[in-house]
Amino acid sequence: QVQLVESGGGLVQPRGSLRVSCAASGRTFSDYAMGWFRQAPGKERAFVAAISWSGRSTYYTDSVKGRFTISRDNAKNTVYLQMNSLKPEDTAVYYCAAANRPFASDSERDYSYWGQGTQVTVSS
Repeated sequence: QVQLVESGGGLVQPRGSLRVSCAASGRTFSDYAMGWFRQAPGKERAFVAAISWSGRSTYYTDSVKGRFTISRDNAKNTVYLQMNSLKPEDTAVYYCAAANRPFASDSERDYSYWGQGTQVTVSS
């Protein structure tokens, strides 16, 4: 079992920055990859970014490349999503997820545990 708790969401102006965090407990954190997904109003949940167990490999959906950075601190059992140059279309509930494998994936089917989500709103 893995428990995930997100934090750091909020309201930010366009072109602003925000960092969301996800603290994990339960299984050994460095055993599995982590991912961030988001669900905008009226849309299905979608992949944002993923990071391998070691942090050496990262993947991003095209719309956030160059603006978002995923990272992890295995000593703190925490994964982060640094979001820069935010746009109104980034508004969504952001979910972190723990994979059932050590290597990153953009498929929800590879993630077994999910956090409760944190709201990110980009608006002036």
